[in-house]
Amino acid sequence: MPETGGAGLDDIVARWRSRADTTLAAALDALEGSTEPRLLAAMRHAVLLGGKRMRPLLAYASGHACGARADQLDAAAAAVELVHAYSLVHDDLPAMDDDALRRGRPTVHVAFDEATAILAGDALQSLAFSLLAEAPATDTARVAMLAELAGAAGAAGMCGGQAYDLAATGAAVGLDSLERLHAMKTGALLRAAVRLGAIAADAEARTRRSLDAFAQALGLAFQIRDDLLDIEGDSATLGKTAGKDVAQDKATFPALIGSEASRERLIELALEMDAALAAVPGDTSALALLARRAVERDH
Repeated sequence: MPETGGAGLDDIVARWRSRADTTLAAALDALEGSTEPRLLAAMRHAVLLGGKRMRPLLAYASGHACGARADQLDAAAAAVELVHAYSLVHDDLPAMDDDALRRGRPTVHVAFDEATAILAGDALQSLAFSLLAEAPATDTARVAMLAELAGAAGAAGMCGGQAYDLAATGAAVGLDSLERLHAMKTGALLRAAVRLGAIAADAEARTRRSLDAFAQALGLAFQIRDDLLDIEGDSATLGKTAGKDVAQDKATFPALIGSEASRERLIELALEMDAALAAVPGDTSALALLARRAVERDH
């Protein structure tokens, strides 16, 4: 399996995170001189000031499980994080969730202004697709990666999920509708991260199906944990405003089925992820570690 050497699993994941950070910083540095300075500063604020980097790590871990080298995965890992960062910038706007805190720092529209935040989000999304278009891959793989990320970010994915979320605020929502909402809003980009790694590695169809099953369960588990943290965590630990979901009467799993049932659902999803990874022939230990982190995290 490539690029593991004698390093422990935590070291490998830390190395991938460093690669993602380096690739992101380089992509933004390349805009110096051709981008309005305040806009570029806002883009850097959105991307470079922290975050779990879950999505790029999933791209690396998935690609690694399918036999790809890390340098074959850098563009995909950075691209999916840029789309995630853009979504957070727009999600925090007054017209959306109206939040002033993200990753323990002022949100982009607070640190700069609303117009700059909108433009920064738009520019980050464009940059993501530029990176994929120049990825060191075959033309077929590049087109597949572009299509995957576009689908995950668009009306049938993240943007559509956000629209459902806005429509569901303050409304009665059933469990099936809530799971569909979060499969789009949160799950689509997490699935895309896993799929991008598999595409870059040219994984066979059977392996991709198993990874899809893993990613499907992971996306829902990630959101349920988020919902629980909103009511159980504090702003200092979370790095964002705690209690916003309740205050805004958002559709969440604890609100619909209760906290205890939500925790039980997390256990079920963890077992589903284990079963899906057991069907993947490569080294899935990093994917398993990231799944545990998603389920057990405190922020």
